Amino acid sequence: MTAFTREEAVERVERLVETVEEEPMPVPVRELWVYGDLALGLDPVERLDVYLTKDLLFGGDEEREAEFRETHGVEGIGKTVSADWADEYPDRIRASANGYAAPEKCLAAQLVGDDEPIHLEVCNASFEDNVTQRLKGAMARENYTEILDPRGVCLWLDGQRSADAFEKLEEGEFVFPTLADSLGMVGMDEAEAERAADAVREYRDRQEGASVRGDVV
Repeated sequence: MTAFTREEAVERVERLVETVEEEPMPVPVRELWVYGDLALGLDPVERLDVYLTKDLLFGGDEEREAEFRETHGVEGIGKTVSADWADEYPDRIRASANGYAAPEKCLAAQLVGDDEPIHLEVCNASFEDNVTQRLKGAMARENYTEILDPRGVCLWLDGQRSADAFEKLEEGEFVFPTLADSLGMVGMDEAEAERAADAVREYRDRQEGASVRGDVV
């Protein structure tokens, strides 16, 4: 799959929301946003950018960690990723390089097909808070590929779907400034915002298929 029409992209996001609502998740999900091309009303949508706010796993089943370490060679099941979810979807368990269960990778395995042009950003912070935090970090390190595009739309929050947001998304009614102007509005000067916007676009253009990035604030 190389791109979505806008209609296909909206339908795909609706299915993502339905999956979060109806299926077990490896970790609790609190928010679902879209940003980038779909939020801007573009057609086609070259990549679908989705932001998930996850909660920590409380009331887990830590005593089962040893069991999954033995059977799957993965640490942390029952602590950072739900053991009940892992029982139901053992083929979707994903680990970080150190062998510890990776919530963001497990979410991606649950929600997105490998060949879909969908990028997931997963963080414990809300979208708006993380836009600010990521911008500060990117400016300090001059690594603009870390920037999170601030032009986002909240579609689902604490179990409630925004019908109004979906309607506006379907009609392409959201109006946003350019990426550079948006970055200027959240703290960058004009020249740096232009450089950063170019870097974000170039980084994004290099991505293919499904991708995921986890973040902790």
